[in-house]
Amino acid sequence: MMLDDFAIRAGLAGLGVALAAAPLGCFVVWRRMAYFGEATAHAAILGVALALAFSLPILPAVLVAALVMASAVSALTGRGYAMDTVLGVMAHTALAAGLVAVALLGDIRLDLMGYLFGDILAVGKGDLG
Repeated sequence: MMLDDFAIRAGLAGLGVALAAAPLGCFVVWRRMAYFGEATAHAAILGVALALAFSLPILPAVLVAALVMASAVSALTGRGYAMDTVLGVMAHTALAAGLVAVALLGDIRLDLMGYLFGDILAVGKGDLG
Protein backbone atom coordinates (compact mmCIF):
# COMPACT_ATOMS: atom_id res chain seq x y z
CA MET A 1 0.00 0.00 0.00
CA MET A 2 1.45 3.34 -1.08
CA LEU A 3 1.17 6.33 1.23
CA ASP A 4 0.23 9.75 -0.06
CA ASP A 5 2.98 12.32 -0.45
CA PHE A 6 1.63 14.50 2.36
CA ALA A 7 1.73 11.58 4.81
CA ILE A 8 5.35 10.79 3.93
CA ARG A 9 6.34 14.45 4.31
CA ALA A 10 4.48 14.59 7.65
CA GLY A 11 6.31 11.51 8.88
CA LEU A 12 9.68 12.87 7.81
CA ALA A 13 8.93 16.22 9.45
CA GLY A 14 7.91 14.51 12.69
CA LEU A 15 11.08 12.42 12.65
CA GLY A 16 13.20 15.51 12.03
CA VAL A 17 11.59 17.40 14.91
CA ALA A 18 12.07 14.40 17.20
CA LEU A 19 15.75 14.11 16.28
CA ALA A 20 16.30 17.82 16.88
CA ALA A 21 14.21 18.11 20.05
CA ALA A 22 15.48 15.02 21.91
CA PRO A 23 19.02 16.29 22.62
CA LEU A 24 17.71 19.76 23.39
CA GLY A 25 15.16 18.29 25.81
CA CYS A 26 17.88 16.35 27.63
CA PHE A 27 19.99 19.49 27.92
CA VAL A 28 17.07 21.49 29.31
CA VAL A 29 16.27 18.84 31.92
CA TRP A 30 19.93 18.55 32.96
CA ARG A 31 20.09 22.32 33.44
CA ARG A 32 16.88 22.21 35.53
CA MET A 33 15.08 24.44 33.08
CA ALA A 34 12.14 22.13 32.40
CA TYR A 35 9.66 25.01 32.24
CA PHE A 36 11.67 26.87 29.60
CA GLY A 37 9.64 25.42 26.71
CA GLU A 38 6.39 26.33 28.41
CA ALA A 39 7.58 29.87 29.10
CA THR A 40 8.70 30.28 25.49
CA ALA A 41 5.39 28.95 24.16
CA HIS A 42 3.45 31.35 26.35
CA ALA A 43 5.62 34.21 25.13
CA ALA A 44 4.84 33.08 21.59
CA ILE A 45 1.12 33.57 22.23
CA LEU A 46 1.88 37.15 23.22
CA GLY A 47 4.03 37.57 20.10
CA VAL A 48 1.24 36.31 17.83
CA ALA A 49 -1.29 38.63 19.45
CA LEU A 50 0.98 41.66 19.15
CA ALA A 51 1.82 40.82 15.52
CA LEU A 52 -1.85 40.63 14.63
CA ALA A 53 -2.67 43.81 16.56
CA PHE A 54 0.01 45.85 14.81
CA SER A 55 -0.18 44.09 11.40
CA LEU A 56 3.38 42.81 11.64
CA PRO A 57 4.82 39.55 10.31
CA ILE A 58 4.15 36.79 12.81
CA LEU A 59 7.48 34.94 12.85
CA PRO A 60 9.66 37.96 13.73
CA ALA A 61 7.18 39.06 16.41
CA VAL A 62 7.22 35.60 17.99
CA LEU A 63 11.02 35.51 17.88
CA VAL A 64 11.25 38.92 19.54
CA ALA A 65 8.77 37.88 22.25
CA ALA A 66 10.73 34.67 22.90
CA LEU A 67 14.03 36.58 23.06
CA VAL A 68 12.55 39.11 25.48
CA MET A 69 11.33 36.21 27.62
CA ALA A 70 14.75 34.55 27.56
CA SER A 71 16.50 37.84 28.40
CA ALA A 72 14.14 38.54 31.29
CA VAL A 73 14.61 35.04 32.67
CA SER A 74 18.39 35.34 32.35
CA ALA A 75 18.42 38.73 34.07
CA LEU A 76 16.19 37.63 36.95
CA THR A 77 17.99 34.34 37.53
CA GLY A 78 21.25 36.14 38.19
CA ARG A 79 19.64 38.04 41.07
CA GLY A 80 19.30 35.02 43.33
CA TYR A 81 15.93 33.69 42.23
CA ALA A 82 15.64 30.00 41.38
CA MET A 83 15.34 29.20 37.68
CA ASP A 84 12.09 27.23 38.07
CA THR A 85 10.52 30.05 40.05
CA VAL A 86 11.43 32.68 37.47
CA LEU A 87 10.28 30.47 34.59
CA GLY A 88 6.96 29.73 36.28
CA VAL A 89 6.21 33.38 37.04
CA MET A 90 7.30 34.59 33.59
CA ALA A 91 5.38 31.84 31.80
CA HIS A 92 2.13 32.68 33.51
CA THR A 93 2.70 36.42 33.08
CA ALA A 94 3.25 35.97 29.34
CA LEU A 95 0.23 33.66 29.07
CA ALA A 96 -2.03 36.14 30.85
CA ALA A 97 -0.77 39.07 28.77
CA GLY A 98 -1.11 37.09 25.55
CA LEU A 99 -4.65 35.95 26.29
CA VAL A 100 -5.71 39.47 27.26
CA ALA A 101 -4.16 40.80 24.04
CA VAL A 102 -5.98 38.13 21.98
CA ALA A 103 -9.24 38.97 23.72
CA LEU A 104 -8.80 42.64 22.84
CA LEU A 105 -8.49 41.74 19.14
CA GLY A 106 -12.23 41.80 18.62
CA ASP A 107 -12.27 41.86 14.82
CA ILE A 108 -9.70 39.13 14.26
CA ARG A 109 -10.63 35.47 14.59
CA LEU A 110 -7.64 33.23 14.94
CA ASP A 111 -6.71 29.68 15.75
CA LEU A 112 -3.90 29.89 18.30
CA MET A 113 -3.23 26.16 18.03
CA GLY A 114 -2.58 26.57 14.31
CA TYR A 115 -0.20 29.47 14.87
CA LEU A 116 1.72 27.80 17.67
CA PHE A 117 1.89 24.20 16.50
CA GLY A 118 1.17 24.40 12.79
CA ASP A 119 -0.23 21.53 10.78
CA ILE A 120 2.15 18.65 10.21
CA LEU A 121 0.04 17.42 7.29
CA ALA A 122 0.68 20.72 5.47
CA VAL A 123 4.48 20.30 5.40
CA GLY A 124 5.83 20.97 1.93
CA LYS A 125 9.03 19.86 0.24
CA GLY A 126 10.64 23.23 0.95
CA ASP A 127 9.80 22.90 4.64
CA LEU A 128 11.59 19.57 4.83
CA GLY A 129 14.72 21.14 3.36
